[in-house]
Amino acid sequence: MARDVHPPALDPQSVPSRQGSSYPEPFKGPVEGRGKRALGEILGLTNYGVNHVRLAPGAWSAQRHWHSHEDEFVYVLEGELTLVTDAGEQALAAGMAAGFPAGVADGHHLVNNSGRWAAYLEIGDRSADDEVRYSDIDLFLPSRRNGQVFTDKTGTPYR
Repeated sequence: MARDVHPPALDPQSVPSRQGSSYPEPFKGPVEGRGKRALGEILGLTNYGVNHVRLAPGAWSAQRHWHSHEDEFVYVLEGELTLVTDAGEQALAAGMAAGFPAGVADGHHLVNNSGRWAAYLEIGDRSADDEVRYSDIDLFLPSRRNGQVFTDKTGTPYR
């Protein structure tokens, strides 16, 4: 059945998917099977972002990280994902959610350990002061106010 979809509504499948990540080498590999559709951006939302994310079997959502000023929320739409935090691993099935308050130094990410695609919504605010710290690797992302270029933890930019 054809749908008459027009703003302020949209069909998420009509939004281009960004594949992989902007991580510098050697940190890109595990995230190459990730596709993100920036739904909030295309709808003109400026206070928070909403991404529809699909993970191929074996793919990661991100390197394990936490945000200094950004709350982050995920809601699993389909499939099963493994949530990895400092406390360990737990399974998230469709209909489950997880939240990560700003400033809590608990590195997290999702891993698709299943044999089929998984999808989730990722929602976060857009604080210009937000910095991203990566728990397991030598990577840091300064705030937009400071150029937002990936560096190592001493501040040396990756090239």
